[in-house]
Amino acid sequence: MRRRHLETFQPVCPVCRATTDQISFLELATVTKEVDDHIVEGLLHCSNVQCQREYPIIDGVPLIIRDIRSYLSENVLQVCQRSDLSETIESVLGDCCGHGSTLDAIRQHTSCYTWDHYGDLDPEEPPVDPKPGSMLRVLQRGLELSELKSANLHNVLDVGCSVGRGTFALAEKLDRPVLGIDLNFPMLRIAAGALRDGMVRYPRRRVGVVYDRREFPVTFPNAHQVDFWACDATALPFVEQSVDAAFSMNLLDCVRSPMEFLASLGSVLKPDGSAVLACPYDWSSSATSMEGWLGGHSQRGPGGGASEPILRQLLSPGHPQSLTTLRLVVEDNCPWHVRMHDRSMVSYDSHLVVAQKCT
Repeated sequence: MRRRHLETFQPVCPVCRATTDQISFLELATVTKEVDDHIVEGLLHCSNVQCQREYPIIDGVPLIIRDIRSYLSENVLQVCQRSDLSETIESVLGDCCGHGSTLDAIRQHTSCYTWDHYGDLDPEEPPVDPKPGSMLRVLQRGLELSELKSANLHNVLDVGCSVGRGTFALAEKLDRPVLGIDLNFPMLRIAAGALRDGMVRYPRRRVGVVYDRREFPVTFPNAHQVDFWACDATALPFVEQSVDAAFSMNLLDCVRSPMEFLASLGSVLKPDGSAVLACPYDWSSSATSMEGWLGGHSQRGPGGGASEPILRQLLSPGHPQSLTTLRLVVEDNCPWHVRMHDRSMVSYDSHLVVAQKCT
């Protein structure tokens, strides 16, 4: 965690924000490990004397999550996972835990996303088609459609940043403080490692539970403008109307409540602030209950089961279902590819939307 980003984004206690009208800013209470300008371990606490909840900073990532006890209890393996084991021992652990285990899920997810985010920088990556970097291409198209000007920006959020390449790309393009947030700690650890150590380390899936360790150096222009935090996209811990622009690549169908996510995004954006969203509408009940899907659960509904018209309605001021905080500006469709293993690639048509905060 960087002190500059703490001062720029001024996070508030998510508990106080949800339960009281009081704005309780978080303060840096304890620093137990700091390297250069990165706080690697420490504690943030709520400034409200009637609350004073603590939010830990682990591996350079602050965990600003409302129900921090439940989060850590449910994700303790991910948070405490070792990174100093040899590839051989990791392989044995993966074989013993087997397919479908928590370890297998962690490695599969980090393999898929890190390949697409950083595979173009891996000297050992063989030439393939489609090439890695589809997320960056969707992000670039979003930047073009949004027509954002750096001079008008003070800060930018990358919501659902995954392993962080999009956050670095936004800082490179805009040269403004960019904060990448996600709830997946193993992915944030990869992002923070790329930021702090200049190294990408991840298990690249070959087939089944066979993974090859990949490790290579990376450098990015304006990396000093980047930081990564663990936050809930449906309850963003920021003051209302405090963010100039927000990007969210392929997150809408992965959150607990898409409606709460859109409402939270609309709340923190400044008047006329821009939100750039991409989504393939690959709904899963493991992430979102069927009742929360925007379309996609009944062909007898008004949109015939499609998600795009529901999102358009939500972003159309004056519509009975309108969010009232965001309005649709422009939309497009972009290909997005997810590598599963050496012989499997999933192709999506991601719906790209640029919305603006209503004044």
